[in-house]
Amino acid sequence: MTNDLITTAALPLAPGHWAMDPFHSSVHFTIRHLGISKVRGRFTTFGAELYVGETAEDVRVSATIELASVDTGSPERDAHLRAADRLDVAKRPTMTYRSTRVRGAGGEWTMDGELTIGDVTRPVSFVVEFGGLGDVPVGTGRHAGFEARGEIRRSDFGLEFAPGVLGDVVRIQLDMQFVEPAGD
Repeated sequence: MTNDLITTAALPLAPGHWAMDPFHSSVHFTIRHLGISKVRGRFTTFGAELYVGETAEDVRVSATIELASVDTGSPERDAHLRAADRLDVAKRPTMTYRSTRVRGAGGEWTMDGELTIGDVTRPVSFVVEFGGLGDVPVGTGRHAGFEARGEIRRSDFGLEFAPGVLGDVVRIQLDMQFVEPAGD
């Protein structure tokens, strides 16, 4: 069986729009500093939606991240990152992702899509691990868990500030939970 023939029964997710669980989801990044260590950070304001269709080819993910919500654990550094000569959150308030294809089987998948920062859109792929399904005891329905890992080059998006201080490659890790559509 090829990946193009995998149905949602193989996922096993109910068709429909799965809402993100904001209390059990996170967006983190890592970037090299001076080439000798890593700075880790996260974005605290974001949203995502998972649409599950009849086949894996029908699965779509969309996400929006508020760039002003950057949090590296240093308020001074975060304010500097938001500035016009860095992320310029006044001109680039969000980063958006739209998947174009999901392929794979079992617990390992690849999600291809387009990432947009400001007016620049580039293809970006994530390796996605399906963590499984779980019932939440307080009655909010079944949750599906995913971990996605990928990387981008800042220079591809015109974010070339601090060369030699900050690396060009930014590693991204998403830990996401989605809630099954009601009535399914």
